[in-house]
Formats: sequence, C-alpha cells, structure tokens
Amino acid sequence: MKRNLLAIAIPALLVAAGANASIEVWNKDGNKVDFNGRVKAANNITNRGNTEEGDDTSARFGMSGQTQITDSITGYGRWEYEAKAGKDSKNEVRYAFAGLNFGDLGSFDYGRNDGVLKTITAYTDVLPQFGGDAGNNAWNVLTERTKAVATYRNNNFFGLSDDLSFAIQYADNGDNSATKDRVKESKTKEAYGAVAQWKIFDTGLTVGGGYAQTAGSNSRSDSNDYDSWAFEAPGKTKTWATGIKYDNYNLYLAASYFQSKHKSQFKDVYDDKTKGFELVAQYGFDLEVGRLTPSLAYVQHKVSGRNFHHNDDDFGRNLVKYVSLGAEYAVNKNFSAIVEYKFNLLKKKDIGAENFTTDSYYDKHEDHNASKPGTKDVLGVGLIYQF
Repeated sequence: MKRNLLAIAIPALLVAAGANASIEVWNKDGNKVDFNGRVKAANNITNRGNTEEGDDTSARFGMSGQTQITDSITGYGRWEYEAKAGKDSKNEVRYAFAGLNFGDLGSFDYGRNDGVLKTITAYTDVLPQFGGDAGNNAWNVLTERTKAVATYRNNNFFGLSDDLSFAIQYADNGDNSATKDRVKESKTKEAYGAVAQWKIFDTGLTVGGGYAQTAGSNSRSDSNDYDSWAFEAPGKTKTWATGIKYDNYNLYLAASYFQSKHKSQFKDVYDDKTKGFELVAQYGFDLEVGRLTPSLAYVQHKVSGRNFHHNDDDFGRNLVKYVSLGAEYAVNKNFSAIVEYKFNLLKKKDIGAENFTTDSYYDKHEDHNASKPGTKDVLGVGLIYQF
C-alpha cells in the first residue's frame, strides 16, 4: 500500500491542480497528506548592474502531513523546496520541520521554520513582486526562515480566546542575522524570541508585537586590536517589532515597525542601531473574470550610531527607501499576473545604494567612487501558477 501512494499522488497533481491552492492526495484513518507547488516566471527590469536586475524565475514544491495519535494529540510535518531558475540559480530547502499538536495546549515543532518575528514582518510582506525587506534582513534576529529552531505556538490562548495567540522560539546556531563585529565574521550560535497577536474581535484589525535577541556576550573587550581578537564571543543583537493590520471588506491596510541594536565586543566602537517602518494599502476588485488587487507601499529602513572610519558626511543612513506601486490580477486561485514598479528614493551617498551587505562591506569600503546602481527604479513583471 505504501508503494501505491506515489502512484496515486502523481496523477492527482496533474489532474486536480485546478481545484484548490493545495492538493489533498491522502486522507484515511487519521492520516492526511497535502501537496503544494508554485512556478513564478518573473523579470526585474532596470539598469544593468543593479543587484535586483534580471530574471527572477523560480519553482517551489512542498508537502505537509498529519497523523492522529490520540484524540487530543496530532503529529505533523512540513517540507518545501525551491529551485531558482533565474540569474542566481540557487536551490534552497525553505521548510523542513516536524512536531506535535496538543490541541488547546498548543503545538511544538523543531527544524527549519519561520523565525518567530516573521509573524509581524509578514504583515507588510504582501507586495506583488518586491517587499519583505524587514524579514529578509541580516541586521535583524529571527525575522525570516531559520534553521534549527524549536517553536512553541498557541493559537487560542489555551482555549480561552480564539483572538489571542503567542509563540516562543529558540534557535540553536540558526538565527538569520549576521550579527558580528563588522570586521571579521562572527555569527552568533544561539537566539531566542517571543511574539503575541490580538485579533480585535470581528473588526478585521490585528495588532502584534515581538522581541528576539542573540545569546552573545554583553561584556566588552578592553582591547581594540581587531586582528588579534578571537571573535569566539560575538556581541549581542536585540530586535523588537510591532505591527497592525486591517483585513476586511476587500481592503487590506498594514503597518510594521522594527528596531535592532547590535552591541559590539569592542569597547566604544561599532555599536549599530537599525530601524525601519513599512506601510501597505491594497484593495481587491472582483471582476467578471478574476480579481484585480492594486497595491501601494512605502518602505524605509536606516542605520544609526555606526562608525565607518570615515567622515559621517560621506554617508547616507538609508538602507532601503522606496515607494511601490503595483497590482496582481488573479484569474483564479491557481493563475495570476503581477506587475510592480519600485520608485527608488535612495541617494548616491546612502549605504543601501552601495549594494553592500554586512558580509561584504569591509571588503569594499575603500572604493566609494564605484558605480552605485542601487539608486535606480525597478519594474517587476511576472506570471504565477500555483496549486
């Protein structure tokens, strides 16, 4: 019977893909298996040399399952893989975790999963092609998919209210931040965080907030001899985030704010603070065929307190700053077209315009007269098929 499962599943993927956003291929005796997938054919059009320029085609495939262990305990698991077919051509296991659900007592799982603060950054990570800047950000802690995380979630506050939920998470050598002392790489080994949400009755409003930090040391080295420093005890990074969203009557409004603070191991140098906010407004129009959802967003992140070893006047503090105008036209649940124009508001002196990351900045900081394509606008277009 087990060998027959694939024989049932593969034809089901091909025949039933038009029915729903995921396909149930097995549901018997308390065991259930679903498959899901997505193919996005997209291209970002801008000046040559911009880090966002070029093909952004990718394909995802995943599965999720659950099994009834007792009347009150369910085992579950999820796996999802993405293959990029564009300019990067990188492959990634997006999710791979398993756990137990204890009903009103909550659930516990371990593996590669979303960082706990992704709950908040997801409020504004809804743009047709771009967005996700607060989540996919090496300056923050537990804001994006993260390996080796143990997560406890409770979605109804122990059965007392369906409007209240919270989660607690511990990452063992897995937080997504590149929290280091900015000279040589020294990624942290551990991180932990928590998040809570309140759905305000039936108003369509949801508010949430969370906090995460790495388990680095708060102690300072009296030495500023960077080359001789062992880098075995990286500085501590703390991130907190808050957000609000409204989702009702075809209208979606969301705002999120985050702040991260990195405390270096070196005395009186390299203490950084990043902060940012994101605003999104969308409205869905039901057409005779399909649904059209225009989208408008404003995103700005900046860094402060950073010692560049240079005159501060030589640098702008913005990491990201843009206005986004786009739309998604969903023919049905399975096929849609997207378009988005990013009005880039970065100046040439802004650190974000350099296309430097925290991993590469100090390898390139001497060449400040290099091309700075990060100031250019970007047009993204694409087609998406999903099941």
